Amino acid sequence: MRQRILTALLLLPAAIACVLWLPTPWMGGLGSVVMLLGLWELTRLIGLQSRAARLAYLAANIAVMCWLVWSAWLGLALPVVVVGSVFWVLVPLWLAYPGAFAGHSRQSVAIKLLAGSLAAIPAWSALLLLHGDGALGPRWALLALVAVWAADSFAYFAGSRWGRRKLAPQISPGKTWAGLWGGLAGCVLISLAAAPALALGWLQIPALALLALVTGVFSVFGDLFESVFKRQAGSKDSGALIPGHGGVLDRIDSLLAALPIFVVFKLLLGL
Repeated sequence: MRQRILTALLLLPAAIACVLWLPTPWMGGLGSVVMLLGLWELTRLIGLQSRAARLAYLAANIAVMCWLVWSAWLGLALPVVVVGSVFWVLVPLWLAYPGAFAGHSRQSVAIKLLAGSLAAIPAWSALLLLHGDGALGPRWALLALVAVWAADSFAYFAGSRWGRRKLAPQISPGKTWAGLWGGLAGCVLISLAAAPALALGWLQIPALALLALVTGVFSVFGDLFESVFKRQAGSKDSGALIPGHGGVLDRIDSLLAALPIFVVFKLLLGL
């Protein structure tokens, strides 16, 4: 826990500074690196042994990202985000059968690779849509990130203190219903506290609370979805790049689901 906290104290200010002050193209470049690191770890988790195949998979995702940028990506990013949101709406069906696509058959590996791309590229697009949306764009992008981080932290402490009933014992035995409710409460509270910085009035507070609640729920889906892959692989973490936190994918799994949903519901709620 000490190492986990120290790492967070070092990385959190840097992450906040990047989101608030980097120009959107630079933010896009940084975000793509993070997503690609997560996808690299995914290839190991699902049993893709060939380094050439793993690099080819990353190259394919880079090509899609470049195509989005070079093809006036602002016109294409929203449809990509919607596709990603639909994917996450369907993910609970996969979570209901956590043994699905287990093993290292070509079909299973191909499906998991496709799932990785359907998670990473829409999340990257969503982050850039938020960040590039006017003067307040970086603040909205930061809120999407911080709300998920708060949900994760509140869930950990609520689950540690009051957790008894397991949320998804077949997927992640450590997660509890108390942790879920604590995480959602933290997500909503942090979002409401950010309302003045986003120039939102009192009449928009209910919509902001609903946005935070939905985002928090889907962040749990993202976390559980990665846990399915880790359980099938018999691995505790996706990697060891971040001391005390595991791999990059362990840190962005919730964000992969939350970011597209955040963008879609922000538009639907008129925020």
